[in-house]
Amino acid sequence: MKNFTIAGIGELLWDVLPDAEVIGGAPVNFAYHVTALGAKGIPITTVGRDTRGEKALAELQKRGVNTAAIAVSDEYATGYVSVALDTEGKASYLFPADLAWDHLLINAYAAALRQTLDAVCFGSLAQRSEYSRQVIYDFLDSLRPGTVRVFDVNLRQDFYSRLVLENSLVRTDILKLNEEELPVLAGLLKLQGPSDNWLQVLLARYDLAMAIFSRGDKGSLLLTSHNYSEHPGIVTQVKDTIGAGDSFTAAAVIGYLQGLPLDEINEQANRVAAYVCSQQGAMPYLPDFFNRSFPRGAIYQE
Repeated sequence: MKNFTIAGIGELLWDVLPDAEVIGGAPVNFAYHVTALGAKGIPITTVGRDTRGEKALAELQKRGVNTAAIAVSDEYATGYVSVALDTEGKASYLFPADLAWDHLLINAYAAALRQTLDAVCFGSLAQRSEYSRQVIYDFLDSLRPGTVRVFDVNLRQDFYSRLVLENSLVRTDILKLNEEELPVLAGLLKLQGPSDNWLQVLLARYDLAMAIFSRGDKGSLLLTSHNYSEHPGIVTQVKDTIGAGDSFTAAAVIGYLQGLPLDEINEQANRVAAYVCSQQGAMPYLPDFFNRSFPRGAIYQE
């Protein structure tokens, strides 16, 4: 099996929970799970030259993640976000302004990746600053032909707009969104027809290779122009949902690059996400039963 190289570009931040601080940020979570599932996951982001930045690099290295594409800023603090969990473990977020990930730096290692990546995942949150938004677009536009570009919509607060969504979608091969985000996109992008057809409209309008539609505990839908797969979801005891969507995306992208059937991709991604929901934080160690699903091996707790 080819050893895929897959990056996540955007925010790195610490999830400040009621009783702990846990490293996170969707692109970093994604890169971790790519690594955990046997490919080479690389976060492209920026931290501050501070305690949280040092801890972030050390924590990711301890977890086996390649940190060479993480730049260090002398001017801005490492990102963090206050996280509140409801009674069902669902997270809500409060983001401070003007942090290191709002000023993304592409170091030499990250720049060289543009000619070797098999896929890269980006979202809308890191585009809240005009500077980082343009850095992300420039990076995407300079990728070698054939690199799969994955847009994980990831709407947060008011850090998005019609223009951000449009400019992202025209740079997208695989779209990942959830049941709360689809109606928002439909309104901003003026999607026509019944809601059951909105995903097909997005596929056709933006010439997407695949859409990934997450429906929480009701499972997921994978859709291409000529095929689809529905999955009912996997029952699990939820501890929190932080990082579950990122793990789903990581598993789905690996399956797509492997050329697996949609039903198999959907099953694998749901199994991974269900396990992450049963653990605390965005980057739990994955048990070794995932070795049997992803032949290159997985990170697991001894």
